[in-house]
Amino acid sequence: MGNSLLKVNNLKIEADEKEILKELNLEINKGEIHVIMGPNGAGKSTLANALMNNPKYKRLNGDIEFDGENINDLKTDERAKRGLFLSFQYPEEIPGITVENFLKYAKRSNDGTVLKHFKFDLDLKKNMKELKMDESYAKRYLNVGFSGGEKKKNEILQMLTLAPKLAILDESDSGLDVDAIRIVSKGIEMFSNEENGVLIITHNTKILENLKPDYVHVLVDGRIVKTGDCNLAKEIEEKGYESFKENLTV
Repeated sequence: MGNSLLKVNNLKIEADEKEILKELNLEINKGEIHVIMGPNGAGKSTLANALMNNPKYKRLNGDIEFDGENINDLKTDERAKRGLFLSFQYPEEIPGITVENFLKYAKRSNDGTVLKHFKFDLDLKKNMKELKMDESYAKRYLNVGFSGGEKKKNEILQMLTLAPKLAILDESDSGLDVDAIRIVSKGIEMFSNEENGVLIITHNTKILENLKPDYVHVLVDGRIVKTGDCNLAKEIEEKGYESFKENLTV
């Protein structure tokens, strides 16, 4: 098993009878933060959904290994229990279930252990304070009436509470102002350690101003066409994505 957390080998994915990911390869080790950047329609959100086995996305070829196990045939809830977490680009509103109760249920389901309520409450209040979330939001229905920024903070709160092995953040910075992006970045820093991993999916460089990812990947037309460090993000900002299309191979 070693230090490897996620291995994606020659992954082909289609949706609505259209091939979107084309022999994509990616490896994430424990302790690493990876960023995937690309233009709209490149396949970024498709990758996130494919990793969680959204039934809308059909695997045509390739393998997904997580923590040393092939998870091709595992359902979404089984992958979540293995330690995969997806922060949604557009979080759903769920009337009738409070943020607190949702998190308690999710943590019990994932851990399979008896929840220590006193510690849970202390940790929840601490994390909400760090994310500059009013404690009253814990008693509100999940995302109902939340602003876009509050919904994204709530996704980060879920990540901190569930403590997955790999957090996949799909456009967690989308539509946020500068202050909210800093708070999301802080949440990622609070979560990240030597035993877990983070995969950030975005189309702009704002969130990278407050983070130091280990790798930046450029995804164009369903393929990762270039990998580098933070300097690659600067290159994207200067040149845009068109300059990377010449790296595509048929």
